[in-house]
Amino acid sequence: MQEITFKIEGPHIELLALLKATSIAQTGGHAKFIVDDGDVIRNGEREYRRRAKIIPTDVLEIGGEIKITLT
Repeated sequence: MQEITFKIEGPHIELLALLKATSIAQTGGHAKFIVDDGDVIRNGEREYRRRAKIIPTDVLEIGGEIKITLT
């Protein structure tokens, strides 16, 4: 599993913006597809909200292949 550590500026980042900022999604449409398809696990639970506010303590898994730890 590929592991990414991502530092956010400010109190949170929206899920779609995070997927684009980490280059997991090439476009906003691709990011929406990833979320809508149920490929995002946030802190052990599936996340379907595109604009979910991701905070520094969150851990995400994308498609079972990528793990993102936020700081």
